[in-house]
Amino acid sequence: MTRRFIVYLIFILGVFQLNSQEISIIGSDSSLPVSGVLVSNRDKSVVVYSDLNGQVDVSVFSGEKHVFLYHYLYAKEKMSFLEIKKDQFVVMNRLTETLNEVVVSVTRSKQKKNRIAEHIEVINFRDIKKISPQSSADLLAKTPSIKVQKSQSGGGSPVLRGMEANRVLLVVDGVRMNNAIYRKGHLQNGITVSPSILDRVEVFFGPSAVVYGSDALGGVIHYYTKSLKTSEFNEVNSSVFSRYSSVNNEFTSSLDIELSFKKWTSYTSVSYSKFGDLRMGSNRKHGYKDWGKVFKYSDNSVTNSNSKSVVNTDPNLQKNTGFSQVDVLQKIFIPVSNEMDLMFNLQYSESSDIPRFDRLTEETSDGELKFAEWSYGPQKRFMISSQLLLTEINKYIDNGTITLAYQDIHESRIQRKFSAIDKRDYRKENVDVFSLNGDFSVGLTSRNNRTLSYGFELVYNSVQSNSYGDSLYINPETNQITGVLGKYAVQSRYPDGGSDYFTQAIYTEYRQDLNTKNTLNTGLRFTSTQLNAKWINQSFITLPDSDISLNNSALTATIGHVYRPATNIKFSAVLSSGFRSPNVDDVGKIREKGGNVTVPNVTLRPEFAYNSEIGVSQYFNNKLFSVGANVYYTLLNNYIIRAPFDRDTQQEGDTEILYDGEIAAVYANVNRDKAYIAGGSFYFKGDITEHWSTRGSITYTQGKTYDTNEYMSSIPPVFGNLGLTYSIENFDFGVEYEFSGAKLPEKYNIFEGIDNIEQTPVIDENADLEVDMYAGTPSWELVNFSVFYEVNKNLELQFRTTNIFDIHYKEFASGISAPGRNFSGSVRYLF
Repeated sequence: MTRRFIVYLIFILGVFQLNSQEISIIGSDSSLPVSGVLVSNRDKSVVVYSDLNGQVDVSVFSGEKHVFLYHYLYAKEKMSFLEIKKDQFVVMNRLTETLNEVVVSVTRSKQKKNRIAEHIEVINFRDIKKISPQSSADLLAKTPSIKVQKSQSGGGSPVLRGMEANRVLLVVDGVRMNNAIYRKGHLQNGITVSPSILDRVEVFFGPSAVVYGSDALGGVIHYYTKSLKTSEFNEVNSSVFSRYSSVNNEFTSSLDIELSFKKWTSYTSVSYSKFGDLRMGSNRKHGYKDWGKVFKYSDNSVTNSNSKSVVNTDPNLQKNTGFSQVDVLQKIFIPVSNEMDLMFNLQYSESSDIPRFDRLTEETSDGELKFAEWSYGPQKRFMISSQLLLTEINKYIDNGTITLAYQDIHESRIQRKFSAIDKRDYRKENVDVFSLNGDFSVGLTSRNNRTLSYGFELVYNSVQSNSYGDSLYINPETNQITGVLGKYAVQSRYPDGGSDYFTQAIYTEYRQDLNTKNTLNTGLRFTSTQLNAKWINQSFITLPDSDISLNNSALTATIGHVYRPATNIKFSAVLSSGFRSPNVDDVGKIREKGGNVTVPNVTLRPEFAYNSEIGVSQYFNNKLFSVGANVYYTLLNNYIIRAPFDRDTQQEGDTEILYDGEIAAVYANVNRDKAYIAGGSFYFKGDITEHWSTRGSITYTQGKTYDTNEYMSSIPPVFGNLGLTYSIENFDFGVEYEFSGAKLPEKYNIFEGIDNIEQTPVIDENADLEVDMYAGTPSWELVNFSVFYEVNKNLELQFRTTNIFDIHYKEFASGISAPGRNFSGSVRYLF
C-alpha cells in the first residue's frame, strides 16, 4: 500500500512538473533574485508575481507570443515567451543604472558612464515621453545646464557653457548637422529634428570629444532616433500620438509603424504639428507693465497688402508667431551576417513660412513698424544615410560603424518693408552636404580594460546662394497682390558665385582601466579644412577680392582621468583643446540687422579653446539617488567676435555704408586675442523612497575678454530647476519649479548685438548709452504640474499645466516672450 502511494505521488508530481514552467528573475545590478515582479500578457488579463526566490510559473502564458515584466525598480521588459521558456531566467535592468552605468556614444562606440570623465547628460525615451515637448528645442530647455534662446516661436538656439550656434555641434544618428552656413549668434535649425522620432538624446559638454572635431567648442548634442532589431516572429507594432496645447492652439499628431521579421525590420514615423499665435503671460511680477506687449502688428501676407500696421486688440497675444511642420523618418535594418548589419535611414522635415517675430516688431525712428513681412521661407531638411555596422570582424575591429550620408538643406528669407510696400525681397540658400565617417574600436585585452578607438571623417559642403526682388502689383481696391510687374536685383546673403567647404579629419582615443579604481583616457584629432567662395555681383558692396580661399588645420587633444575610491563615488578631471574653423557664414555673409550691416572678412582665422574641468558624482540609497557637480574654465584664443569694421584696411574700425537705401554701420566677424568662459553646475536625480523621486540642477556661467575687458555674448544668468514626482501603480504626479536670475545691463555685450539688449525693458528713452537705456533681463520663477497615467500596456494619457501662475518673462537674449499659462493633454495608443 505504501509503495503504491509513493508511486502515485511521484506520478502526480511528474505530471505537475511537465505542465509547469518556472523561470528565475534576477536583477542586473546584483545578480540576486527579484521578488514581486508582475508578469502579464499584453492586456493584463493574466497576471502572476515572482516569489521571494525570484521564481514564477509562466506556463499560464502558453500560447502567448509575448509576456511583459513590471517592477518599480527595473525597466519594463517585453520578452518572447518561447525565449524565456528556453532560457528559464530573465535579467531585468535596473532603472537607476542610468545614473551610473548608462552606455553612451561619446567615443562613437559604447562605453560605461563610470569610465568617462566628461560631463554628460542623457535624455532617454521615458524622459522624452514625460516632458512631452512641442519641439526638440523645448526638450533641450528641460535638460540640466542647457539654456535655450528664441527669436521666434519656430526655433530655439541651445546654449552650452556660454556658447551657441556654430560653437555647438548638432549630430543626428551619427551624421553632423552643422553645415557651412551655420551662423554665429542664434541658430534655430535644431527644430528640424522632431521629438516624435527621438529615442534618446546625449549631450556632451565642452570641447573634449576628439571624435567630433570642429564646432564642438561648447559641446555636442547628439540626437538618436528609434533603434531597430529583428524578431524571431513576424511582428507589426504601431502607435498613434496626439496632443493639444492651449497657449498656442498647438495640434500635433504622429503615427509610427514597426515591421519586424527574421531578416529585416522597418520603422516608419510621420508627424504633423500646427502652431497658432503664442500667448505670453499676463502676470507681470517684474513691474514693467507694457514690456513685451504687442500693440500693433502687420497683417500683410503672400496675397494681402496693407501699408499700415493693425491695432492688436489683445496685446498679450503675439501675432505672427504661428507655423506648421511635417516630419518623416524611415529606417530599415538588415542583418547581413553575424559580423555585419546594414541600417538605412531617411529623414525629411519641412516647415511652413516661419515669421521672424523679433524683426516684425522692430520699429523705425518715428515709432512705426519697419517690416510688413519678414519670415523664413519653408525650412527643408532631407537626409539619407546608410550605415555598415561591424562586430568582431578581425583583430583590429571589435565594433565599427561606417556611415555614408547626403543632406539637402533649403533655407530662405522673405522681406517686405512698409516703406516699400510693393517690393518683396527673396534670399534663398541651398546646401548639399556629403559625408563619410568611419568609427572603430578594439579591446586590447580579453577583459576589455584597455580599448582603442579610431576613425576618420570627410565632409563636403556645397553652398548656392541667390537673391532677387519682385515688384508687386497691388489691386488698389482690394489690397490684394495679384501679380508681379517685374524683377530687380537684391544683394545675396552668401557669395553668389557659389562656395564650398571641405573637412578631413582623423582621430584616435585610448582608454585604460589602470586598476579597479582608476581609468585614464587620452585622444588626438587632426583636422584640415578648405574654403572657397566667389562673388560675382558687387554692385551693392565692393569687396577687396572677389575670390575667397582659406586653408586651416589643427591638432587637438584631450586627457581625462576618473577615480572611483568606492563603488558609489566618482571623481573626474579633464584637460582638452578644441578649435573651430571659419565657415562660409563666418567669412562671406552680408546681412543687415538693427541698422548694422555685416560684411565679409577674408582674413578671418580659426578660434581655439583650451578647457579644464573637474567633476564629482556620488550615489546613495543603493545607487537609486545621485548627486553631482562640475566646474570648468575655458580659455578662448583668437576668438571670433562681431565688431565695427573697416573694409578698406580689413581691420576693426568705425565706418558706414549705404545699404538698401539707408546709411548703416559696417560690422564683420574679426579675430581678437584671448577671452575666457568659466562656470559650474550642481545636479541631483533619483528615487527618495519607493514612490517619491526628484531631480534638480543649478548652473552658473561667466565670461569676459582679456584683451578688451568686455563681457562675452551668450552668457546666460544663473538658472536651474527642481522637480518632484510621486508614482503609484500606473500614475506619475509631478510638480516642477524653474527659475532664472536677472541679467544686468552692464553685463551685456552691447556691440556684438547677439545679447539683444533692446529686447529688455526700457527705463530711460533719452539715455545716450544703451546700457543706461535698458533694464536688462528680469529674473523669473515658474511652477509646473503634470499627470502621467498608463491606463494599460496600450494606452497612455498625460495632462500638463505649465507656468501655472501665468508669469510674463523672456528668456535671456530672446526676441519673443515665453509662453504664458498652458494646458496640454496628450494620448498615446499602441497597437
